[in-house]
Amino acid sequence: MFSDILLFALNVLLTLVLVFIIIYFFITLSDLECDYLNAQECTGKLNFWNVPKLWLQLGMLFLLLLFGHWILFLFNLPICIYLAKRFFKVPRGNMGEYDPAEIHDTSKLKTHLWGVGIHFVWQMVSFFVFLYCLLDAVMNEPVDMETDDVTVLNKPAAKELYEPKHYDMSNDL
Repeated sequence: MFSDILLFALNVLLTLVLVFIIIYFFITLSDLECDYLNAQECTGKLNFWNVPKLWLQLGMLFLLLLFGHWILFLFNLPICIYLAKRFFKVPRGNMGEYDPAEIHDTSKLKTHLWGVGIHFVWQMVSFFVFLYCLLDAVMNEPVDMETDDVTVLNKPAAKELYEPKHYDMSNDL
């Protein structure tokens, strides 16, 4: 069975992947702004990573829905709607969400940087929410007191496992 611990660990990892993709978007857009990249290269790189970004976010949303975490599902729903809207509302004739003909427009580049920044903040908040949920799931995991061998709730560990063995060295001489 798929436990909450595995679900939240997977969501933490997926959120980290999304954070790294968003950092890549920041770096690429900054390179374009400083003229280290031309518009064609920049938009090709960014449009390539839009599809995995959307699928990762939708995959996280689907997992939360599947395992009945409704509050977290509703928390992640707005960013999925925002990403899907941006992905599917590409004007005709553009090669993707980022178009080389329009990206050098001063307002477009700043708008894209603001959008990536908002998405970054959202993913960082999501990372810490999922990390909290992971820690909460670990803390709520039941402990089998009979077979556990560590001190849990003031129950001492089995002494025969941890006491050093004393050897009689006098017989060796």
